[in-house]
Amino acid sequence: MTATVTEVRAPAPAVRARPSLGARITERLSGGVVRVFLVLVGLFWLVPTIGLLISSLRSPDDMSASGWWTVFTKPSQLTFDSYRRLLENGDITHSLLNTVLITVPATVLVVIIGSLAGYAFAWLEFPGRDWWFLGVVSLLVVPVQVALIPIAELFGKIGLFGSILGVVLFHTGFGLPFAVFLLRNFFAEIPRELLEAARLDGAGELRLFARVVMPLGGPAIASLGIFQFLWVWNDMLVALVFTKSGTQPITVALQTQVRQFGNNIDVLAPGAFISMVIPLAVFFAFQRQFVSGVMAGAVK
Repeated sequence: MTATVTEVRAPAPAVRARPSLGARITERLSGGVVRVFLVLVGLFWLVPTIGLLISSLRSPDDMSASGWWTVFTKPSQLTFDSYRRLLENGDITHSLLNTVLITVPATVLVVIIGSLAGYAFAWLEFPGRDWWFLGVVSLLVVPVQVALIPIAELFGKIGLFGSILGVVLFHTGFGLPFAVFLLRNFFAEIPRELLEAARLDGAGELRLFARVVMPLGGPAIASLGIFQFLWVWNDMLVALVFTKSGTQPITVALQTQVRQFGNNIDVLAPGAFISMVIPLAVFFAFQRQFVSGVMAGAVK
């Protein structure tokens, strides 16, 4: 009787697939050297802001005699006299108040009306809903410059030209198409079962909107508010066309100071820094909601 010997071979080692070129590049870019480089790039982009801050803390004589970087060797140049003069300049302080009176209502109106319209386009059934939404989205391609003259003539006929209300209405009208587009896409991602459960509990549409949709849409609403706030606060073209001397925002007021740059640099530098730092503070305060809202509402 012959015994059969079966040769047992060890399994061949698995061949590890070579990572793709994109994966190798991504792995290399995630190293510490690249992070240090990105930090240096970020600091480089902050140089103008730092320079403006230091310039606002120097006297006009020091600014005309040397660059702002000399303050690191002569810190005695720093003073708050320029900010004191800024507070004594009635045109600048009044224009800063006008900026708040324009920006806050224009932002609040866009958020409220855009939220209601976004919910309606996402969950309410009415004739021509999709066609109406396409019409709203198509307004995104209309440039502001096209509407300046017609709306200026319209505001002149109804008595709104040169008033803060006219500027608020203009910014609200041009901010609504993007608001409706963003919030409709975000609200459409809410599970239908959640809304149906609220309706079964007796919630009407307004209560459903206020108690369920608005809390869930917090990130998108925050991102929309930041977009609108930054756009209105930094606007100069619309304000230059639709405002007059008593209703000018800070951007137009600073532009008038540029014409007398040699005499008013002690007011211009701190005014420009305050005009820039307020929207930056708003953006960084809501940065997390801004990123999550844009990522969630950009695509359905």
